[in-house]
This record gives sequence, C-alpha cells and structure tokens, in this order.
Amino acid sequence: MALLLRPSSSSYLLSLRFMASRFLASSSLHSSSVYPLSFSRPSLIFKPSSVRVNSPLKRVSNLSTQNAVSPRAFMSTSTTEALQGSASSKAYGSDQIQVLQGLDPVRKRPGMYIGSTGPRGLHHLVYEILDNAVDEAQAGFASKIDVVLHADGSVSITDNGRGIPTDLHPATKKSSLETVLTVLHAGGKFGGSSSGYSVSGGLHGVGLSVVNALSEALEVTIWRDGMEYEQKYARGNPVTTLLSQILPPELKDHQGTRIRFWPDKEVFTTAIQFDYNTIAGRIRELAFLNPKLTIALKKEDSDPDKDQYNEYFYAGGLIEYVTWLNTDKKPLHDVVGFRKEKEGILIDVALQWCSDAYSDTMLGYANSIRTVDGGTHIDGTKAALTRTLNSLGKKSKSIKDKDITLSGEHVREGLTCVVSVKVPNPEFEGQTKTRLGNPEVRKVVDQSVQEYLTEYLELHPDILDLVLSKSLNALKAALAAKRARELVRQKSVLRSSSLPGKLADCSSTNPEESEIFIVEGDSAGGSAKQGRDRRFQAILPLRGKILNIERKDEAAMYKNEEIQNLILGLGLGVKGEDFKKEALRYHKIIILTDADVDGAHIRTLLLTFFFRYQRALFDEGCIYVGVPPLYKVERGKQAYYCYDDAELRKLQSSFPSNASYNIQRFKGLGEMMPTQLWETTMDPEQRLLKQLVVEDAAEANVVFSSLMGSRVDFRKELIQNSASMINLNHDHQANFNMKDTPSMKWNRYEI
Repeated sequence: MALLLRPSSSSYLLSLRFMASRFLASSSLHSSSVYPLSFSRPSLIFKPSSVRVNSPLKRVSNLSTQNAVSPRAFMSTSTTEALQGSASSKAYGSDQIQVLQGLDPVRKRPGMYIGSTGPRGLHHLVYEILDNAVDEAQAGFASKIDVVLHADGSVSITDNGRGIPTDLHPATKKSSLETVLTVLHAGGKFGGSSSGYSVSGGLHGVGLSVVNALSEALEVTIWRDGMEYEQKYARGNPVTTLLSQILPPELKDHQGTRIRFWPDKEVFTTAIQFDYNTIAGRIRELAFLNPKLTIALKKEDSDPDKDQYNEYFYAGGLIEYVTWLNTDKKPLHDVVGFRKEKEGILIDVALQWCSDAYSDTMLGYANSIRTVDGGTHIDGTKAALTRTLNSLGKKSKSIKDKDITLSGEHVREGLTCVVSVKVPNPEFEGQTKTRLGNPEVRKVVDQSVQEYLTEYLELHPDILDLVLSKSLNALKAALAAKRARELVRQKSVLRSSSLPGKLADCSSTNPEESEIFIVEGDSAGGSAKQGRDRRFQAILPLRGKILNIERKDEAAMYKNEEIQNLILGLGLGVKGEDFKKEALRYHKIIILTDADVDGAHIRTLLLTFFFRYQRALFDEGCIYVGVPPLYKVERGKQAYYCYDDAELRKLQSSFPSNASYNIQRFKGLGEMMPTQLWETTMDPEQRLLKQLVVEDAAEANVVFSSLMGSRVDFRKELIQNSASMINLNHDHQANFNMKDTPSMKWNRYEI
C-alpha cells in the first residue's frame, strides 16, 4: 500500500507540511501523450532530509476501454483458459499432489504470511523482528532496541534481551536458534508452563522463520551466558555452522540478539527500499505503548551527512500518546488515564475530550498489536463510557428529561481514546490480528473503565459538566439533522429521480465497473461529460468549494447542498451507520481538480469529507485522484503531454537545439478539449490514477485536524517551518519536496 511518488509541480502554500508532504500531491507521476515520451520517469520517495531515492516504476495495466463495462469478456477468457487447463490435467493422480517441506510454503505463497510482496510486505519483515524484540521488553527482559536501515538495503534490529537460546533442541536435534529460524510454528510464545513469555504479540511461531525464508541473506548474532554466537543463512537455509567465542571480561554480562537481513529481490515485486517515516510511525506507536522501552531508529546513507536518527522514549505512555494525537485541538480537560491489572489482564487507558472535534478517535491495542477493527476491549470501553455518562448525567441533574438517553455516538463526539490490553492468551479473529475476540476482556475493561471514570468525574464535577454539555449539544445537533438524515435514507440512490441534477450518470448499473469523476465547476464538467465513455464513466460537477466538515457539526453538514449531492450521488448512506460497499453506486471515486491553488484546496476539502464521513472508503480502496497534465508540447504533427516542469525540461532537452515547437500550459481542466481530457486523464489505457489508502489512522487524524481544524496558529507554524521546501522556478510555479508519512499514502495505478 505504500506509494512511491514524485514531487508536485503545482500546489499551494497551505499544503506545505501536511498536504504537500503527507498526502495531497497535486501533480504527476506519469506522462500520457499521443506519442509517448521515450525517456524513463523514476519515482521518488521523499524523506525529511529531502534525500531522493530512485526506484524503477512498474506499469500496471487494467481494464481496456472496450472491456471496461463488459466483464463477460474477461469471464469468457478465464473460462476458456480453465477449460484448456482442465483438458491438460485429466490424469489427476498422486503425482499431482505436492508436499512442501520446511520453509518452501513461505517462498511459494509469501502473501499468506506477510500480506503482499509489495512495500507493505517488505515493511512487514521489519515489524516481525521488531515485535519479537518488543515481546522481550514486555516480558521485562529488554529496555533498549536499535533499528538500523543500512545503505545496502539491509535492516538490523538489536535488543538487549535474554538472547535466543542456542542449546540443542530435543525434538529437532538442531540448535534452538536454527530451529526457530528454519521450522515453521517453532517458538516460545504458545503459552502454558513451557512458554518463555507470559504476554506476547507473537502467537504462531512463524515470524522469524518467515523473515529468514524471504531473505537472500540473514545474519544472527547472540550474546548470552558470556558467549557470542553467530550464524549466517540464505533463503531459509543455514550456510555456516553456529560459531561461538568467549566475550571479553568487560562484556561478560552483555546479552541480547541482533538480526540483520537482506530481503530477497526474487520475492518482492518492488524495489528493496525501506521508508524511514513508515517504520518511524510504527516505532513511535510501540514506544507510546511501552513506556519503559527506548527504541532508536537510524537510516544510514552513502553520504554520512544525510544519515537520519531518532530515539523514541515516552515515560508518560498512553497519556503522552493522547496528548500527541490532540496536539492541534482544543481539549476540554487534561488527559485522563489509568493502568491496572485485573484477573491477569493488564489494562491501560487514556482519554480526552476536545471542544473543536466532531468525531471520535478510538485506538485499540492488544499485546502492542494494533487492532484496526476493534474487538472486545474497545466494545467494553464504549459500553462503559456511555453507561457512566448517562448515569452521572441523571444523577447530577444535567440530563433533566428522564426520557433522554445519550447514545454512544453522542458521548464519544470529540473523544480521543487509546485502549491497550496485555492478555496472556489473546484470541485474534483472523490471521491479520485486526480484532481481539477474548470475551473475558470486555467484562474486565468495562468494569475497570466504569470504576475509574465514575470516581474521577465525581471528584471533578467541572469536567463532568463540560463533557455532558458537549454530549448534549451533540444530541441536539443530531436531532436537528434528523430530517436531513431521513431524507438521505428515503431517497433511494437507485432511482434516477433522486439523483443530483448535475450528475451525468453512466449507463452501466454494475458498481464494480462504474466510476465517477468529481470535477471542479461547470466548465471542467462540460469537457469531462463530452470526453468520457458514457458506458461506465459518470461526471459530478461541484459548485465551488464544499463545506469544511472538520469545523462543522452534523446538522450543518447535512444542510449543505453540495454535501447532499455527494451523499446521494455516490450512495454513501448515513454517517455512523455500518458501511456497505455494495450500496455504493461507483467503486471508483475519482477526484479531478485543476492544478492550481483552488483545485488543491477543493481536493483537500473532499478528502476531509470522505475521511470524516465514511473512512471505510479508504479501507476499501475506493478513493482515487486523477492526474491531468500541465503542458502540451506540439512539434510538427506530434503532441506530447508533460505533467510537471521536470518532464517538460527533459522533453525539451531531447529536442535538437534548432527545433521549433509550441508549449501550451493548461491552467484548468476547462481549457482542455474533450478529446485531450480523454487522452490524458480519463482513458483507462493511458491515464494514471493515484489511489489513497490510510495506513496509520492515528497520524491521518492528526493530519486532517492540523490542516483543516480551527487552530490557525498551528497552520501558521507549519507554513513558517516548511517555507524552506519551496523552490521557485522560472515560471514561479512552486515545487514541493514531499515526504511520505505512514498516515496516508498514494498507491500507484496506471488504470
């Protein structure tokens, strides 16, 4: 999901740190032209130090125009191939049954173990080793972890824990080290009296062996019992014996483990490049969750002056985490937090309400693993919050009407809450560990949160009044918006009569093959309507800038006409209700705006709306950004399209010195002829779309709050701090050195 991206050639000052550097790139990765450019276009990942790292791009083809609304063409082809395959394998016997041995299953199907063979899977290798080191810290045996991204593409992770055992294992007749590195489901985290850990994030005993299998080389060094042990592996197999030497007297008490690995280029489909910011985001998260642990991250460069280094240590734990999440918000009170152990489960909770926030941020962790889909610990916290505030509200007479009961949505408006539990035997739902399923955890968390919150709010009635006041205001806003919400429910998006008047719909009724372009203004809308393929492409023009819902409550949002058009036209349903992808009218929602200040601002407003109103759109991969060209260069009868100034200069340098050519600068989509818009931006065979996904919901929340919230002073500060990122060129267009962050990233698709 991570994305490699080149700098924008046009954006606006407000985007300096977050919009430009984090996720709102306003221009281009690829040039589509009538006559394709002959030179290659490397992609760049940008780091805080503005170091550029080149990596080759791979073109990914998708539906051709003629097949875009006719999946049967694909089905018939697949069926033909299946029939051919069936005919060639009529003799199905024992010879066709394969038995994979050792680590062969990992190399055969790596996606099953690490998610993908792209950037996400590549970074997952780091997380597997890092989580092992954190498990040592959670067990109380490690206090420092060092992560180094080496210049040769390798990664080393060192901890000062107990060190992996090296003695002979009775079952495998190999050293314990070789056993955990070469045998799947071998480890010390299966629980019971023979387990080496009371609490751990690892459950299946596959992490280290998977990293070994998917690395072209791996080196392990262990310090234990006054000895140093070393062994080398290649693609899962040991290439040296376990070597040992006695440590000098001054290091005889030194202990720990260092794993250094080189990912296998034969396995991964993208360049072997580790993103400093992506890994830093995960490390920061782990440091917040483990307040006694220090984690250092270093990225080495061939130029030592460009090395990067950060150390993460947060003695305040989750209280500091919530403070960081609410940096640019207006809190109603100081962060409230507690840590306690009950029935063998360690519970750590921190929370804070903010006056200028209209949505909640609930983050859950189990044994330091982020449970993206929540689970019983989050359910217990939500139930306790709702019940406690209703009880205290009626007890304090703040809720005077006995018939009024605050719902969980009203109670949690403006709440930032982080819940971390350490469970001896966690039950995760699914291989991805995105939801905790232990039923006993809900009861323990529910009781603990209720007891602590009741006691705290009774001792601080002023804070109780502020929180109840915000919750009651949320209830009033919800009642005021009820009519508009019912209107959204009643207007079936399947009936054309209920669709926005400006929507130019497509003829296809299959959402999977349908796409909608949200364009800026009637002029661009007119060109897009004329240039589109009516069979599967719909156009929705917007009238100016939509409402910034980061600063508005639900009632104001539902009253806004443009917001209503988006909700009805796209089939988004009602905010707060469970997202159903099948209810969407289009599975590709493409934002297409001008390459200028207003266009970038409109794109930002739309992304804010989608993130706050229906975040699941990003999880389902439905949000895209279209990339229009900036220049058209005509030389004789040939036409070239360039997407930024760098491409233009490269094209010009490829012409003879005496060449005659004409350059047209597109200032808006409305200036482009329909055929030009189709060729460069809408044609599935030539266009480039950038898909947006959220990899770190916590940091993405900070991004939107900082960029679109009510705190002007924070935006002013980020503009001042990021002023050095601007490089004015000859035509005064601003080029930004954009930096990837783990929060939101572009996925590259030439679709």
